Amino acid sequence: MEVRATTKGMGASSRKVRLILDRLPGLTVDQALALLRYVQSPHARTVSKVVLSAASNAENNFDLDVDDMVIKRAYADEGPTMKRFRPRSRGRVSPILKRSSHITIILDEREA
Repeated sequence: MEVRATTKGMGASSRKVRLILDRLPGLTVDQALALLRYVQSPHARTVSKVVLSAASNAENNFDLDVDDMVIKRAYADEGPTMKRFRPRSRGRVSPILKRSSHITIILDEREA
């Protein structure tokens, strides 16, 4: 049975988050959390919270054993972009795009 958890509007670009998420499929929940603890990125903490949320969903909502769950898919979609402007010389402006992302983690039962 598939169990999912998402977070929306995370303040990081989806491109940067995908660098972390590409390492996770195929790992158990404990292995993923151990890996994320040592990833040199400030966004790894948020990703680990989503993994913990998916594990809690599996345990509390579906009565599944978390030790038998592996990460089936982990992906980041593009969220809304805030547009800001930085003043420049001669009355011009340069755009600043503050990107966000939606993270989804899907857990599935390990094949026996």
